[in-house]
Amino acid sequence: MLKTFISFFENKDIRRKILFTLGMLLVFRLGAAITVPNIDTSKLVTGLSDNDLIAMMNMLGAGSWQTFSVFSMGVGPYITASIVIELLAMDVIPPLAELAKDGQKGRQKMDKITRYLAVVLAFAQAYTLTMTFDKAYGILENNTVTAYLYTATILTAGSFFLVWIGDRIAAHGIGNGISMIIFAGIVANLPYQFYSSYVTLVNSAAEGEAFTGVLKFVLLVLMYIAIIVLVIYETQATRKIPIQYTSSTTKRNSANLNYLPLKINSASVIPVIFASTIMVAPKTIMALISNASWYKTTDFTTKLINIFDYISDFTKIGGLLIYVVLIFFFTFFYTNLQVDPAKITENLNKSGTYIPGIRPGKETQTYISMVLNRITLLGALFLCFIAALPHLLSMFTNIPSTITMGGTSIIIVVGVALETVKDLEDQLTQKEYKGFMKR
Repeated sequence: MLKTFISFFENKDIRRKILFTLGMLLVFRLGAAITVPNIDTSKLVTGLSDNDLIAMMNMLGAGSWQTFSVFSMGVGPYITASIVIELLAMDVIPPLAELAKDGQKGRQKMDKITRYLAVVLAFAQAYTLTMTFDKAYGILENNTVTAYLYTATILTAGSFFLVWIGDRIAAHGIGNGISMIIFAGIVANLPYQFYSSYVTLVNSAAEGEAFTGVLKFVLLVLMYIAIIVLVIYETQATRKIPIQYTSSTTKRNSANLNYLPLKINSASVIPVIFASTIMVAPKTIMALISNASWYKTTDFTTKLINIFDYISDFTKIGGLLIYVVLIFFFTFFYTNLQVDPAKITENLNKSGTYIPGIRPGKETQTYISMVLNRITLLGALFLCFIAALPHLLSMFTNIPSTITMGGTSIIIVVGVALETVKDLEDQLTQKEYKGFMKR
């Protein structure tokens, strides 16, 4: 492994790409320290220090709402727009489905539509969140509509500057640019998470309990390392279905037998994004309505707000169970959208390939569906455990769920790291082949 990393920096082109990527990420981190004008951040930090929703938004979008920086929105709106367009392109809206099948040209048009939708989502989210935070914490010095529009415009511009940085990284750097930004945002917060956990367990412990606090902190770090190892195995785990070409004379037990790999967790962290959005959306809408001038409090609306507060509170057993059930459901839903057994069967038939012992056609499709559902069950259970882990820790320890080492963020970090290293190794291999051909 060390030899591989040394080889990356010995190669001139790869070294240039790595340095360019690090430079772009440095710009991102510098921008994350610039606060939007006319914002009282002291009130904001106090109000949002224990907010699970903000912690989730920061993690998935690489934002920084606690400081209300110009990059507070992160790349969240672009990710949401990408998911929406991708779902609509799956035979929901025929024109989008045609674009998805139109090769590179169609993908470029879809990306342009995604960006337009992301601008609308970013501005709407920035405006509503600015108004909500101001009503709740009084963060703006001048709480007029003009001030809200001004702040929302800055936040939207900051979000799309990050998208531009992601495009530059994808074009001239290493890995997927958007993923690298999210990766950098999560990794940058890890030292604070460790420090906050140490302060909570050790420095804040009662007199005579410091040693116990140290043991708890060490146990937390060891558990964090164990989760990383577990996530690595889960991310790389695949179910290999043996396949064989009709024209091949290779026997089934031969080492040359090909395989159709199916990932245990094809949905990645998308189900967590869906579930968290659905959980917090009703509470956010009711918060906006309750702040409106025409709103009048009634017994029904009060009960409704209390129900939404309970549902969106992941530290309560009821809210956490609903959260886990939604993640479980969306894992199957998104996996079946991403991996279509009918299309796989069609491609196998076109390429003259079959699964030994399974009849081509309907039986092959049924078999692939059965295998996919079985491995997705394991992936869904694992994802539910990882997503619920920080909230379970906060229930049984005195560490707030906002500073525990969430498994969802580990999935993102490990996934991006593995893909980036694989991309670098592929580039290094290509350079070696080119050098061999020149000789």
